[in-house]
Amino acid sequence: MKSLYDNEMKVEFLSKSNNESFARITVAAFAAQLDPTIEELADIKTAVSEAVTNSIIHGYENTEGIVKITAKIFAGMIQIEVADTGKGIEDIKLAKQPLYTTKPDLERSGMGFTIMESFMDEVKVESVVGLGTKVTMKKMLKKEEKQEETNRPFENQES
Repeated sequence: MKSLYDNEMKVEFLSKSNNESFARITVAAFAAQLDPTIEELADIKTAVSEAVTNSIIHGYENTEGIVKITAKIFAGMIQIEVADTGKGIEDIKLAKQPLYTTKPDLERSGMGFTIMESFMDEVKVESVVGLGTKVTMKKMLKKEEKQEETNRPFENQES
């Protein structure tokens, strides 16, 4: 039976801040098979970074847990899920408000969801207090028509 997506990867890691860069690089490497532009790749890395940081800082607070990332590739699109089994979000609508933060003492900007929404085409947040949070993000990758190079010295030459 053929799956609905072209490819999939899953990764789990401890909720430690130094794993955030691992998460962004891993997802970026997976997304590379879609041949994204540098800007699209930067958008994906930034959104993943924000989602993972939210899981570590807010989901698990000062406890240790597992952050799970699932990424799926469809034709011209990547879907990324970042999930935790942390404390959950009481009011998702409030949490998504720009500048809202529950950690002003840690100099958190409160822009995580706003950043995710500005860099991705779709962001869905599901959360149950006491059970955790799942952020699903989708990014359509625009295939720019690549300019044909006019001077290709090694093509169509007779030996």
